[in-house]
Amino acid sequence: MAYTKLSTTELQSITTLGDLKKAGYQPRSVKQELRDNLIAKLQAKEDVFPGIFGYEETVIPDLQRAILSMHHINLLGLRGQAKTRIARLLVELLDEYIPVVAGSELNDDPLQPLSVYAKHLIAEKGDATPVSWMHRSDRYTEKLATPDVSVADLIGDADPIKAATLKLPYSDERVIHFGLIPRSHRGIFVINELPDLQARIQVSLFNILQEGDIQIRGFKVRLPLDIQFVFTANPEDYTNRGSIVTPLKDRIDSQIITHYPKSIEIGKRITRQEARIKEAQDGMVTTNEIVRDLVEQVAVEARASEFVDAKSGVSARLTIAAYESLISAAERRALINGEKKTYVRIADFIAAVPAVTGKVELVYEGEQEGAGLVAEKLMGKAIRTLFLTYFPDPDKQKKKKTIPNPYKEVQDWFGAGNTVDVLSDASDKDYHKALEQVPGLRNIVTFLHPNEDAETTWFLMEFCLHGLAEHSLISRNRVTAGTQFKDLLSSMFTMPSFGGDEDEDDEEEKPRKRR
Repeated sequence: MAYTKLSTTELQSITTLGDLKKAGYQPRSVKQELRDNLIAKLQAKEDVFPGIFGYEETVIPDLQRAILSMHHINLLGLRGQAKTRIARLLVELLDEYIPVVAGSELNDDPLQPLSVYAKHLIAEKGDATPVSWMHRSDRYTEKLATPDVSVADLIGDADPIKAATLKLPYSDERVIHFGLIPRSHRGIFVINELPDLQARIQVSLFNILQEGDIQIRGFKVRLPLDIQFVFTANPEDYTNRGSIVTPLKDRIDSQIITHYPKSIEIGKRITRQEARIKEAQDGMVTTNEIVRDLVEQVAVEARASEFVDAKSGVSARLTIAAYESLISAAERRALINGEKKTYVRIADFIAAVPAVTGKVELVYEGEQEGAGLVAEKLMGKAIRTLFLTYFPDPDKQKKKKTIPNPYKEVQDWFGAGNTVDVLSDASDKDYHKALEQVPGLRNIVTFLHPNEDAETTWFLMEFCLHGLAEHSLISRNRVTAGTQFKDLLSSMFTMPSFGGDEDEDDEEEKPRKRR
């Protein structure tokens, strides 16, 4: 009877140690199990880590080499780089079910018992020892490192209540209440944000990683635990809360460095996969690749911004939240206007500012600017960068005076003192009417993008106005209900009114005093 060829139903029909032996079961360490199953997947050309994009040539090969080497692993990288997701996917490399001694709190292997309970039970019942089956999803344990984590939480401690209930002396090993790590025997144990774990707690992991045993208070107990450890950490200089102590770092076999998406296309795939867009939203709001590119470009700009702390990183959660907020802004507008369908606008993109402000850590200069203003600047830079992908560079048009300026008609119209307000919650009718006021705007878009549909054309017209504002050809001002575009020079010479009617009254009084 070949144990490895048994189906799930046949495995679960085995209920005693004797039956398990007859089936040909042989113990196997969790690291060997991961290695064997990885080899099988690689040979079958299967996707080992589905849903992880951008790591195909960097992180994933390193991770596979570490598993084949049967190493403990540390995933080192800034926030939002899929470290925890990768750790959770390792579960899929475990066998679907493994046998354990029924009732054992340490997931004892029936042929290699570890706990006193399992040893006594097997000694008493022999081949009649009951066997249960543990699913791979139950073999994954995750702990977030926080300053209040204790050795008792991770390793264990003597339990006086247990001693009193079982009427056992403190010298009896059975009074031990095991912590998370011993209970993860024959499984994967993940510690997230390892540097946040206090140094004295990190020291308690030395023996487990090197010798595979644990020490609990005064008990002379050796438990050769079988655990695949995975740690996640931000670079040590990310915070001053702590770091990984050197001897512990030395005991972690492979340290794999993660990174942010290296292209906008990869970023879009991640955002599309992770964004929680409701079915109702998907049916109501139509998007395009331009607005998706804009969302990803915000993260690119933030990672290079002088206002953002580069050491803290800019999480992929920024683009995910911004995209969700963008869709919700379009949905809200459609609901307000009683429209069953709508198309995204640049106004919806700008409405995602609240999704950006909380996702970036600012340096001193950024704090002085203010989170909201920094977010708007990042969005403006994203528009400026991508504008050149779809429209001619205004700066080059200025230098090449022999070539007709495609933006001249639009500039002249605003230069004549005209303004246009593009309101965030405007109906489609009012939105189209506002854009059509600007002569020459549609001609620019239809000349450069003649094959676009009507809705995308409107979007590009609004995009063009924002792009011209970013290149200082026209002025853009935020108003309460949206955005106002007007001539650049007129906006420079128009002083803001800070006091409303009272200031106007004061201005009227001043000339009288001079008389």
